[in-house]
Amino acid sequence: MDAANRSATQVQLWPLIIAAAAILLITMGVRQTSGLFLIPITQSTGVSVVAMSFALAIGQFVFGAAQPVFGAIADKFGAVKVVIAGAIMLALGSLLTPFATSSTGLLLTMGVLSAAGAAAGSFSILIGIAAQRLPPEKRSLAAGLINAGGSVGQSVFAPLVQLIIGAAGWASAMFATAFAALLTIPLVLPLRRSIAAGVGAAASLAPLPHLTLGEQVRVALRDPSYMCLHAGFFTCGFHIAFLVTHLPNDLRLCGLGAQVAASSLMLIGLFNVAGSLATGWLGQRYRMKYLLALIYASRAVIVAIYVVMPKTALNVYLFAGALGFTWLATVPPTSGLVGKLFGTRYLATLFGLTLLSHQIGGFLGAWLGGVALAQTGNYEWIWYADIGLALLAAAVNLPIREARLSAQPATA
Repeated sequence: MDAANRSATQVQLWPLIIAAAAILLITMGVRQTSGLFLIPITQSTGVSVVAMSFALAIGQFVFGAAQPVFGAIADKFGAVKVVIAGAIMLALGSLLTPFATSSTGLLLTMGVLSAAGAAAGSFSILIGIAAQRLPPEKRSLAAGLINAGGSVGQSVFAPLVQLIIGAAGWASAMFATAFAALLTIPLVLPLRRSIAAGVGAAASLAPLPHLTLGEQVRVALRDPSYMCLHAGFFTCGFHIAFLVTHLPNDLRLCGLGAQVAASSLMLIGLFNVAGSLATGWLGQRYRMKYLLALIYASRAVIVAIYVVMPKTALNVYLFAGALGFTWLATVPPTSGLVGKLFGTRYLATLFGLTLLSHQIGGFLGAWLGGVALAQTGNYEWIWYADIGLALLAAAVNLPIREARLSAQPATA
């Protein structure tokens, strides 16, 4: 492919990347503000914190378990219908939650329906679409740009959801998120146009294109480097789910108001825009396994500082900013490594499986946070567990096999 054609293809890819980032902005914006509902729902319905934490923990697991399933469907039949179905499920989950105020009802709506809907419009599907249409040296930055959309969503939705909860109640906030979820449907049009046009699809050849999906999955699961990615991503899920679910309540126990919690979630999302873009850019120049090790190690240090620092609003905001820079910055190098190891033909499925490990960790982080609170009245031992897991995740990424990335021209 000559330079003029490569330039034209890259111009055509921008609507796809922007649309994918906008879809992730909404789905992750809705999903990452679920912790703001923990106290309002338990106070108004009588459902215990442990039961609500379990429902949200199930949501973490379903979010992960559904991604390789939807990824496989997208790899075989196309991603557009998957994203539309996800938008409808996410909207229904939010719409039905105010009418299902028992522990079982909340588990089915927030824990299953909303989580599955968010999974269908999440990282593995959207990054997979872009990666299949980009040369290897561009994939990390594209993943960073799409991932940044999810971070913007958190920073936008957190204060808005908290504002609606305070002004009109948590049920109204749920209805607002249901409406927002439906806005992702018209955003699939640029995805459909680029897929139909075959924009950049020649860049997506896998190293072993003759393998079926099942064969490729079996090859990947026998690869030690792939399993190291799973182990690190498990810790990432534990960390993020615990914080999204329980940070607002932890700050309440420290005497800080709901607005501090909402502002902290906003800052985490805002700073992760910079973190995602920086990691995506650095992934084009440095080995991604080293970036992952650095991210996980820095999380351990940041959380350790949070544990011992005085809990003032300013200190919490500084913590949120530092943490936000690493928040979901693990996504571009993780998806990039999966693509380098196995190609992009089945990236939605293979990256989706790493997200399953991520969300198994997320299940434990959300659930054990509630258990710790019920047993001890605080979250202290969970914070220490989080520090230890982050250090282990930093170490487990170092043995991953990864050659230095060199620029490769797109092939016709």
